[in-house]
Amino acid sequence: MKKGKHKIQAVEPGSIAEELELEAGDFLLSINGNEIEDIFDYEYYVNSESMVMLVEKADGELWELEIENGYEDPGIIFENGLMSAYKTCSNRCIFCFIDQMPPGMRDTLYFKDDDSRLSFLQGNYITLTNMKDHDIERIIRFKLAPINISVHTTNPRLRCEMLHNRFAGEALKKIDRLYAAQIPMNGQIVLCRGINDGEELERTIRDLTKYLPVMESVSVVPVGLSRFREGLYPLEPFDEESAKAALEIIERWQRELWKSRHTHFVHASDEFYILAGRPLPKNERYDNYPQLENGVGMLRLLDCEVTAALKELTRKRKSAKQRQDPDKIKPETLSIATGELARPYLKQQIEKITRQYPQKQVHVYAIRNDYFGERITVAGLLTGQDIIRQLTGKVLGERLLLPACMFRSGEEVFLDDVTREEVQSALQVPVNIVKSGGQDLIRAVLGLTGEPARIASCQSYELRDAGPNADSD
Repeated sequence: MKKGKHKIQAVEPGSIAEELELEAGDFLLSINGNEIEDIFDYEYYVNSESMVMLVEKADGELWELEIENGYEDPGIIFENGLMSAYKTCSNRCIFCFIDQMPPGMRDTLYFKDDDSRLSFLQGNYITLTNMKDHDIERIIRFKLAPINISVHTTNPRLRCEMLHNRFAGEALKKIDRLYAAQIPMNGQIVLCRGINDGEELERTIRDLTKYLPVMESVSVVPVGLSRFREGLYPLEPFDEESAKAALEIIERWQRELWKSRHTHFVHASDEFYILAGRPLPKNERYDNYPQLENGVGMLRLLDCEVTAALKELTRKRKSAKQRQDPDKIKPETLSIATGELARPYLKQQIEKITRQYPQKQVHVYAIRNDYFGERITVAGLLTGQDIIRQLTGKVLGERLLLPACMFRSGEEVFLDDVTREEVQSALQVPVNIVKSGGQDLIRAVLGLTGEPARIASCQSYELRDAGPNADSD
């Protein structure tokens, strides 16, 4: 497809595009005389009171359409969601998880993206190494935010070594431009033992604090190591001692920054607390959970949500107008499977639920990751075949609950292309997918249907596994 020529896949019923008789197979060429580079140009130019859209019909005829839309979305669905090709990663990071995947999986799992547009659209983290001045200028012009940056280290030499890219150190200067333009940012540090921890972690956190408050948060996550690392850079997993050392640095910075800037800013993933044998911080230490997708505070938030939702159910039972008799909850045995990392902490939440609703008996099973290796312990990287193999012969009850993070986004397919239907058939039990947080977990266990009431005391999130929920000192 030519640059600036974007094929229309469909138009939404009842939309402006349908009224203008636009159809699948037509091409958008320009808006107000401006060539459309990608989805951000498109969104920028259609967000106006009026515009002139140049369209090439499927038969080659050119239509110039004057639209008075009052900021209404025209309702065009394009063949390519980004309206341009995805940008691939130009790095060869020593910790890249895609390089550690086994052969024979679907092609899309081996695609390495490093596309700044996906940072805004999907929350992906980018290294800035393949961004040109033009890309930075567009972000500033369109006021796109927040941008999520894989920093890893602020030592330019070390960053070049870790990313295997001689431009990786120079790319850090783009953060200065984004800061000067007041573009909100989040940072990420994949911590590699003996490489960017210790004094290098101190340096990185210290350097990033100068971008406060424009850089709103930084997460520190341990490198994930699968069993497929032959020929790759030798990396060592974190143990209890090294995890404690990392937490000491992070928590000292949290204390200092809370006193001086009233933010904790830098956050360790829940996995560090589990490895160190330490309880997660309390709810208020997470600054409203800006780094959930990096496994920061997920099970603390789950604990908060379960507690709040159970209190709300208790309140409703006591209400004369909304009486919910616990005896009406169906007695049932069911099961839930998760990763080894979170099993003890998820079990604590299940015990809270079953204490209040003893007619529910729930078995919580940890699935060992044989596919990627036992060092991978999160639920989001479990495969259907491991679930089938390890749950065969177990007491599963009338239903099996699985967290949504095990499945491909928007589908019911595991990483190894095993489907939910295949798991159901193999285990001879219905599989329910838990899509949200603590409230949805409770409703899934209790078998409640309909729209849940809003619980204002906790932020919602997708159920994943990343750490404990015990109280801290």
